[in-house]
Amino acid sequence: MNLSPEVFEELANRALESMPEEFREKLDNVNVFIQDYPTEHQVRVAGLRRGMTLFGLYEGIPLTKRDRGYNMVLPDRITIFRMPILSACRTPAQIRQTVVHTVMHEIAHHFGISDERLRDLGKY
Repeated sequence: MNLSPEVFEELANRALESMPEEFREKLDNVNVFIQDYPTEHQVRVAGLRRGMTLFGLYEGIPLTKRDRGYNMVLPDRITIFRMPILSACRTPAQIRQTVVHTVMHEIAHHFGISDERLRDLGKY
């Protein structure tokens, strides 16, 4: 399946806009980026093993870990990886669903929710 970078970015923006207002208001010092593929550094940071696929990555300090000393820092970074998602999906509907799931998953990390907790909640 193929989708232009511009259309893919629009899907990610719509996913962000579809979040409930109370969550969007609490997003703090975080930027969302689209990349075709993760860098070697991002693969290492994510702890991926050979054969694993990375759809998104949160890099930053979760809201739950910030304290009074949190100031003058670069924004957290959420990166959504276009080509792995496109490679894994067969239909436009699957692409949309995977983008929404990935964006929400990475935002959950921004709010301090771990992969383990997301699994417990059935959201992994």
